Amino acid sequence: MTALNQLQPQALWQWFEQICAIPHPSKHEQALSEHIQAWAKDKQLAVVEDKVGNLIIKKAATAGMEDRKTVVLQAHIDMVPQKNADKEHDFEKDPIDAYVEGDWVKARGTTLGADNGIGMASALAVLGADDIAHGPLEVLLTIDEEAGMTGAFGLEAGMLEAEILINTDSEQEGEIYMGCAGGVDGQISVPMVWQSPEPCNSSFTLTLAGLKGGHSGANIHLGRGNANKLLARFLFDHSDELALELTNFSGGSLRNAIPREAQISFMLPAENVSLLQSRISEFQALVRQELAIADPGAELTLTEIPAETKVMSEDSQQILIDILNACPNGVVRMSDEVEGVTETSLNVGVISTETDSVQVLCLIRSLIDSGREELVGVLSSLSNLAGANVEFSGAYPGWKPDNSSPVMASVRETYEDIYHKEPTIMVIHAGLECGLFKDAYPQWDMVSYGPTIRFPHSPDEKVLIDTVERFWQLTLAILKNIPVSEK
Repeated sequence: MTALNQLQPQALWQWFEQICAIPHPSKHEQALSEHIQAWAKDKQLAVVEDKVGNLIIKKAATAGMEDRKTVVLQAHIDMVPQKNADKEHDFEKDPIDAYVEGDWVKARGTTLGADNGIGMASALAVLGADDIAHGPLEVLLTIDEEAGMTGAFGLEAGMLEAEILINTDSEQEGEIYMGCAGGVDGQISVPMVWQSPEPCNSSFTLTLAGLKGGHSGANIHLGRGNANKLLARFLFDHSDELALELTNFSGGSLRNAIPREAQISFMLPAENVSLLQSRISEFQALVRQELAIADPGAELTLTEIPAETKVMSEDSQQILIDILNACPNGVVRMSDEVEGVTETSLNVGVISTETDSVQVLCLIRSLIDSGREELVGVLSSLSNLAGANVEFSGAYPGWKPDNSSPVMASVRETYEDIYHKEPTIMVIHAGLECGLFKDAYPQWDMVSYGPTIRFPHSPDEKVLIDTVERFWQLTLAILKNIPVSEK
């Protein structure tokens, strides 16, 4: 088997191997941050950890390039922690088990962290190299991008001197990004009243698994199944006729990942178990038929469990089912300005049953502020009608496209010179940090690109090896071609 550190470019892959070896899920990046800081100090590079935990590393220009514009290479340190249900893995302690399979690098049973580990590895490899031509260089590694963009929110003005920022967090080689969606988290709290179950009822858990999941922005237009919404639909269709008494609803683990798995627990009269099994079989066939192209692997599993001592009251249960069934999910509107790009979407990401409520965590994304605000209103109205509470947090702006961007023109020309074809100029329906950077550094001219990564935010995540080399070649060529500063 080919080891990661034998792939090309070797310096980048050696860094990525180190990154995989040190746990770094969102909000637990400190060990990797300390490793990078120690390395930078050993290389006699100027390194600073800011007040929120971002790393800023600076390197002087190579000989003859001192008059060029200063460039920031930017990536985020954290990764999304997702694993298959049958995988034993502690993301705060265990390394990522990455391996090569054919043309791809994958991980066994977990997310790989190529998002944004490859970009981070490229920036660190440039810092460590003695044979790469570049002007004054700054590397910005932010924390907690995947779980709240804490690092981007907390970035202070005056710490960086650059005029240009290159974000490495895009996921399709050959596409150059000049804009991204903004977003906001919405948390609906559905009050719960509990009561004793009907006597002699049987108790079961119904699990929906086998869906593809994926990034709730970049993959939302693909029409994949949302496990939370599908189980809510099953309950809406069949809870009354089966006389179900819910005891638990849980699904998804991250608000920015399309839920791959969900489960409900309930009690029902023993004489309805046969009908339940029939309805499950019918529903599975229906879902597989509807998602035959986009997401054909849905599988429902019924497991008998010990009897519960309390169930949701009839009113609480009905409100929960109605609010979940009615909640928007997926693409709400496609962009009129950028063909083929989602403008506004909503992901019903995480459902958890607490002592006195069921919590429903959603992520709203939109290229335009008014689209985001419209869905905030929709969730508010839905919650008001249901007698539920909703709170919104972590709102962040989009990155408005600039068709006159000099760095975009330079990247496009450089790509054409290397590969003799035009790149695709894109706006991404995902929350790149670029929009937030504009608050502290409004002067930055920004662009985003990266290698081809499939199924980010899921255990099927993988990165295409040859696109990593092209990503690297493009980065080196861009750094070499940065224009002279007018300052």
